Amino acid sequence: MQRRAFTFALAAPAGLWLPEAHAASLSETDAATGIRSLLERGAMSAIGLLGKNDGFLGNPLVRIPMPGYLNDAAKLLKTFGQQKRVDALVLAMNRAAEAAMPEAKTLLVGAVKSMSVEDALQVVRGGDNSVTEFFSGKTREPLGTTFLPIVTKATEKVSLADKYNSLAGKAASFGFVKPEDANIQQYVTTKALDGLFLMIGEEERKIRKDPVATGSAILKKVFGALK
Repeated sequence: MQRRAFTFALAAPAGLWLPEAHAASLSETDAATGIRSLLERGAMSAIGLLGKNDGFLGNPLVRIPMPGYLNDAAKLLKTFGQQKRVDALVLAMNRAAEAAMPEAKTLLVGAVKSMSVEDALQVVRGGDNSVTEFFSGKTREPLGTTFLPIVTKATEKVSLADKYNSLAGKAASFGFVKPEDANIQQYVTTKALDGLFLMIGEEERKIRKDPVATGSAILKKVFGALK
């Protein structure tokens, strides 16, 4: 069976021109392989960056703060000599997210390996958030289930976590905190997932910008055409 050239699907969405000589050698299968390779590299790189000490806490893009109104309340607590306790909770939240990251590997790689050619085409045709949307749609729910007990175990070490849940529950009843943020374990789990998908997107952009630097022949073949 003759494989179709991937010229239009790869080049047209970004308004880019793909040289015909290159297009002739680039099939949809090649392109799908390239997309899978990009996603897997991006996912593994993001996990490596986040799943280590200060992966969340030391990165302003994903650092997990106290939510909404409680962030303001935390500032007030600090003025009353409670800074250490507040800092301990913020530290615990971020450490919990960091501890959960390695558990994402199996699910993310599984999503990539089961990716169809049509899935790959959608990622290419999509905008800047296409990779995030792909991973979120395929893995957010099962990852949340996997992360939650890890986050719960980590936050239980800080006695202030229970007080957070009590205070956040009251704040939520007055509309100061979103209901989904009123439980520290659920809040951290959600933020951990948001941070993971954000960093996967950041890694994707780096690979697209400089595919040669990856050392991958298929990535150079697919994304080198867009340079």
